Amino acid sequence: MSGGASAKDNLRAGLWLMADMGLNIWAISIVKALGAGYPAWQLVFLRALTGFVLILPWLARQRHVLARIDRPGLHLFRVALSAVALTGGFYAVAHLPLAFYMTMNFTRPVVLVALSALILREAVSGSRWLAAALGLVGAFIAASPGNVPWTPALLAALAAVLAGTGAIIVTRQLKGTPPVVMMLFYTGGLALITAWPALTGWQMVDAAHWPFLLAVGVFSQAAQFCFLRAHWLGDAGFLGPLGYASLILSGAVGYLFFGEVPSLNTVVGAAIIVAATGFLTYRTARTARTAGVRNHAASGG
Repeated sequence: MSGGASAKDNLRAGLWLMADMGLNIWAISIVKALGAGYPAWQLVFLRALTGFVLILPWLARQRHVLARIDRPGLHLFRVALSAVALTGGFYAVAHLPLAFYMTMNFTRPVVLVALSALILREAVSGSRWLAAALGLVGAFIAASPGNVPWTPALLAALAAVLAGTGAIIVTRQLKGTPPVVMMLFYTGGLALITAWPALTGWQMVDAAHWPFLLAVGVFSQAAQFCFLRAHWLGDAGFLGPLGYASLILSGAVGYLFFGEVPSLNTVVGAAIIVAATGFLTYRTARTARTAGVRNHAASGG
């Protein structure tokens, strides 16, 4: 949307984004409540398999697009990174406070700056490096040993951030790929990659848990649709700050349903990370607007 979204479109986009956050919180809450009793690979497999079943009708309608798939190796690499990110994330959310887990997730834009410079050789301004450094300081404060014990769950959360950010970079390299192809590799690929570790270490599922574990896949798939709709309709500069509401939502859910009270370190760290990622979002949106104006002027519009 080079011309910028209208106020009405941004409002609709905001509602879609709120729906995305709500659905994700429900999915994460289920993993938080039940995840400690099941291997993370098994949870990811069930989530991916459920999502794949849900998109089968769409795949059937768009099967002509699947006849020719470019760069399959890059798609598989993206799926492998996503598998690590989801598995690490599911393990972490089952063993860490919700507010802390969401705070760590918000470091992805900060990590993206560093990885984009190192891997893609993108030019990064001094102000963006400063914002990235500030965000990492916030992460260190939130993850200080006096606040969160250095357990496998914390390492899993860090692995999820790194792998998830890597998946974003690979997705950039696949720009222009039809959405149906991206979804096929993501859901179908995740199910295939996680099938072997999930089935070999399968933990029998309590009958009462099946509806909730399957709901994780339903909520996650619906959330992805809401996220895509939000960013199709609205401006990134409007949606970026709104996304920080998920920190408040996760903190509220953690307190109300799991009796978790965010520590001072988590709150301070989250505030610093929000400030850093907010600045990065603002700079990215401003750069995009400037480029759009220049392109418009160059075309004689």
